[in-house]
Amino acid sequence: MSVRSVLKYARISSQKARQVTRAITGMPVSQALSVLDFTPKKAAFLVGKTLRSAIANAENNHEQDASEFIVESAIATPGPSLARIMPRARGSASPIKKRMTHITVIIGAPKVEEATEGAKKAPKSARRDAPAKKKAAKAKKVSE
Repeated sequence: MSVRSVLKYARISSQKARQVTRAITGMPVSQALSVLDFTPKKAAFLVGKTLRSAIANAENNHEQDASEFIVESAIATPGPSLARIMPRARGSASPIKKRMTHITVIIGAPKVEEATEGAKKAPKSARRDAPAKKKAAKAKKVSE
């Protein structure tokens, strides 16, 4: 079960918000909240607000205990930009883009790996070395 929350039209560039969202992806919710509380960036406040909203959604709308959830994904996508101008020398003007972003936080229960005995695959290194071992054995037989 995953729960999401979206903050739309946040007045920050998506590039700045992405720095913070990358930091909390995959963390337990409680750890992510503490990281966001001590991160001195505007984006940390906005992402924290969205994360708290996702936790509230899980508890109120879905009757789940969100304390054991993890942050499955936190993304910041670009929104619309406000076009403004800055007066420059000799009566000219240069454009300014005041960027906005949409912040989406998805939280969910941690994935539980089921241990099946006997049906385990060989490790990747063993699977990768298998053809080389066959070739070595074949070369040994040929040389004898």
